[in-house]
Amino acid sequence: MSAYSNIVRFIVKEGCEENFLEVFKTFSNEEGEIYSMLVHTNDREYIAVGTWESEDSLVNARPAMISNLDKMREFLEEISPELGVTDPRSGKILLEWN
Repeated sequence: MSAYSNIVRFIVKEGCEENFLEVFKTFSNEEGEIYSMLVHTNDREYIAVGTWESEDSLVNARPAMISNLDKMREFLEEISPELGVTDPRSGKILLEWN
């Protein structure tokens, strides 16, 4: 298996969740993206997960993902001065099961 995944944590500003979700709904899969989802994990906290055909497809999609982030940045709280408004991770998928 050579698929990759990216995971991004967001904290939405108080009163901005509806706006955040409306913007998020406008996004479409990028080339090489197999699957994506948005998970509500806590009060105003969300995790976006993407699955990619390869590391290259994930890397090539980063400019589009940053552009998408710019569309909703005003609705996000700073997580920390080091992270800014997102806490991103990515890596090779090692195991999958149903």
